[in-house]
Amino acid sequence: MAQMNMIEAIRSAHDVVMDRDPSVIVMGQDVGYFGGVFRCTDGLQRKYGEHRVIDAPIAEGGIIGAAIGMGVNGLRPVAEIQFADYIYPGFDQVVSELARLRYRSCGEFDSPVTIRTPCGGGIRGGQTHSQSPEAIFAHVSGIMTVMPSNPYDAKGLLIASIESDDPVVFFEPKRIYNGPFDGDPDKPAVSWAAHEKGEVPEGHYTVPLGKAEVVRSGSELTIITYGTLVHVAVAAAEATGVDCEIIDLRTIAPLDTDTMAASVDKTGRCLVAHEATRFAGFGAEIAARVQKESFWNLEAPVGRIAGWDTPYPHAFEWQYFPGKKRMMAGIRSMMEIE
Repeated sequence: MAQMNMIEAIRSAHDVVMDRDPSVIVMGQDVGYFGGVFRCTDGLQRKYGEHRVIDAPIAEGGIIGAAIGMGVNGLRPVAEIQFADYIYPGFDQVVSELARLRYRSCGEFDSPVTIRTPCGGGIRGGQTHSQSPEAIFAHVSGIMTVMPSNPYDAKGLLIASIESDDPVVFFEPKRIYNGPFDGDPDKPAVSWAAHEKGEVPEGHYTVPLGKAEVVRSGSELTIITYGTLVHVAVAAAEATGVDCEIIDLRTIAPLDTDTMAASVDKTGRCLVAHEATRFAGFGAEIAARVQKESFWNLEAPVGRIAGWDTPYPHAFEWQYFPGKKRMMAGIRSMMEIE
């Protein structure tokens, strides 16, 4: 085991798969010489060469389109989109080509592309560097959507994504790149979380795609979340004293309905939390699944904590972010605690 933060774990995942499989290619804006804007690919071009770690122009549609072509022709590309907010120029390539390639060719072709992109707020990035568009991609049949919450899962899920023959959109919550974060708005938004690291195997391992994890056992309330808000939920649960069971989805699509239902059947209450805007957010799908599978065991309506239905602000970032205080209020409301 080594001590790594999420950035180091993601970099290690790249290194492991590139060393094992010469067909793995990394491409994106500034991923080579510069090592990525968050340094997730630092040193890879020096080690594997410019033909395997490719600095691409500022053209997200071109990056994803080229990756699709590489995948069809036997390579296993990893395309980095510098911020999730920049992925929209390449959205048509994802939806109209990548997601449908196997279906439209009756299984004759596939393209095992992994698209990595940082998401979420916490760095005062404002409306063009802070979005969480995971629900948009989860809606598209034919691709998997992943978002880890810790270094161990980040490395294992990324290796599993790259080695999968299915296309994956891999979201990386930038607020926890350097360590966990409890959602306290009194901490300056311009500073990263404490540089705490977790134990991560140095070699090859995978975390299964499509499988959630119970990160905290409890009996009174189930909180279903992913990404940065896993840490916020744990901190809020501990602060309220409510015996919350917290589920980290890890993979958003496909969704692990069995783990969610088993927990809600036990606790009788469910609170869904995500950083993206509330309206038509992925929490709505989670709530619908819980209502269908666990209706007769629910003791209260499913609750939701999410970002506001506005663009992500700059100056009022912490008023938008569903942090510790809002999570605590949501827990108390579910438990009917004043």
